[in-house]
Order: sequence, then C-alpha cells, then structure tokens
Amino acid sequence: MRRRNFLASAAALAVTAIGGSLFFRAGAHANDETFPVSKTEDEWRKLLTPDQFAVLREEATERPFSSQLNDNKKAGVYACAGCDTPAYSSETKFDSGTGWPSFWAPLSDDAIGTREDFRLIYTRTEVHCATCGGHFGHIFDDGPAPTGKRHCLNGVALNFRPGPTTAS
Repeated sequence: MRRRNFLASAAALAVTAIGGSLFFRAGAHANDETFPVSKTEDEWRKLLTPDQFAVLREEATERPFSSQLNDNKKAGVYACAGCDTPAYSSETKFDSGTGWPSFWAPLSDDAIGTREDFRLIYTRTEVHCATCGGHFGHIFDDGPAPTGKRHCLNGVALNFRPGPTTAS
C-alpha cells in the first residue's frame, strides 16, 4: 500500500509542477492493432469530449482524485466511454487509495485487452477496451484477493450504468 500511496503522491506533485493540468500526456496511440469498432481521428473527436479523447485515444492519464467514479459505490456496470462495451462490474471495484477507480477483475477476459507499456522506467501492463482499443489505464500486481490484480483506470474512459452488475 505504501508504494501505491507514494506513486499517487508523486503523480499529484507532477501535476502541480506542470500547472495543474487535467492530464499527463503519454503521446499518441502507437500500435497497429485493429478492433471491431474503428473510427478515424476526426470521428473519435466528434464522438468524445476532449478529456475522453485525450485518455482513450492518446493514452493520457487523468489527475488522481479527479474522477467522480473514484468514489462511486452504486451497483452497476462500467462501460467504455468510446464504444459502450461493458468492461467492469461494481462487484469487483475497490478503494485502492490511489485516486483512480480500481477493480480486481474485468467483467470478462473478452471485454479488455492488454499490452506491455515501456514508457516509464519500469514495464507496466496497459489495459484497453477489446472492442475499440480505447486506453483505460494499467494493471498492477498489488490488488486484493482473489486475483491480486489492481486494474487502475481513468474514470473519464468509463461510463457508469446503474443497475445489474453484469453485462446485459
């Protein structure tokens, strides 16, 4: 838990140091994967808010503790903000203390995709929507049982649907 708090604090300090902007920019999506839902950059820009576009299409990271979904405790499903694919359930959501919505598992392994992210000093596992390729966040090995995983996600990349906790 200390490492997570340290990383969240370091991220908050970095945001403050760069003028409090909403996002850390990682750069453009640099993979050649194809997905069932595919749009041009202009089509994505028309569909998404500027903040959603920055995270989902450019792999930016929202400021910690800035998402209303971080504190959401209602029952329901979290779907991709880009294509509305159900991805996570409130049943696997937990308070990681990091400032980002966190889950110990996706709704199904088919709902998400992963790839290695080498942009920082250490390798991370990036998680994205399996349907449109939109960037959600990263997966770490410091989560709770039963998986031991922490899917640390950008709230702006998700839409919350109150109600049943399974995809309908």
